[in-house]
Amino acid sequence: MTASTSPLPCIAIAGPTASGKTNAALALAAVLSQRGQACEIISVDSALVYRGMDIGTAKPTAQEQAAVPHHLIDILDPLQSYSAAEFVQDTQRLVGEIRARGAIPLLVGGTMLYFKALLDGIDEMPAADPSVRAQIDAQAAERGWPAMHAELAKVDPETAARLAPADSQRIQRALEVWQVSGQPLSSFHNTKKRAADAEPAFDCTLFSLEPNDRAWLHARIAQRYDAMLQAGFIDEVKALRARGDLNPDLPSMRCVGYRQVWEELDWQARKGTPDINMHLVREKGIAATRQLAKRQITWLRSMPQRHPIACDDPLATMNVVQAALACIPQRA
Repeated sequence: MTASTSPLPCIAIAGPTASGKTNAALALAAVLSQRGQACEIISVDSALVYRGMDIGTAKPTAQEQAAVPHHLIDILDPLQSYSAAEFVQDTQRLVGEIRARGAIPLLVGGTMLYFKALLDGIDEMPAADPSVRAQIDAQAAERGWPAMHAELAKVDPETAARLAPADSQRIQRALEVWQVSGQPLSSFHNTKKRAADAEPAFDCTLFSLEPNDRAWLHARIAQRYDAMLQAGFIDEVKALRARGDLNPDLPSMRCVGYRQVWEELDWQARKGTPDINMHLVREKGIAATRQLAKRQITWLRSMPQRHPIACDDPLATMNVVQAALACIPQRA
């Protein structure tokens, strides 16, 4: 491999859940390998960081991880938390290390907040205030999170528009930022975004897998959720509950799918019923995953630097590979 005066390009593949990101990334890695170019994958996924959460996160298999080096997978216990700021710091370090090894960094995932933080940068926001947070939680217990979401819409309509009414964790944080600083959470992002318009915070070519037909994505989500259930997803959540130190308010257990199964297991325990209602688990899990996909697509469409590729095109994987290869010069 000859030396180059310019850094190796960084490629990102984003998209909603079940859009085919992993397949596209592995196909690109295989073609690069054939060309004699190495790449390493950095996971951009807030759920894949957790150990013991494999089925419900559609974590790349051991075989897939062995085929291409993967990073930011299985780095935390589900009891821990991981922030967008930590992701940015880890990714910037990893990109440098991967390039130093002569490999191409390939960012793959669907946690759009991580992509946004990396590409646009992060402004300093107020630190958590336990007393304010406790006050918000008390109000939510009395009024419900949809009502708190409505309150957020009055002071920060931009943030409220991208949050589901039941997304308690993010609604809580947005209200906390407003009460502590007197500024909406969106104002912090907007300030940094304006600066990023002139000079990107992170240089990366972003390809976005997006469906032309939402029905195609909905069918894929249902198929994948059914496959997870058949693979033992319920037992995976049962094992996490059996640890005794986890609870449904942790970021890990709030991941889509895990939260819905946990709630049904709680209901089963309270009622003393011998069997979980699999039909209800399936309905709730698929509905929650569809909502997640909708939010992911909304985030993506707010990123002007992205290069959209139709994920419901039969040639989607090939199209991603060809588009990415056009950005990667062959090395002698």
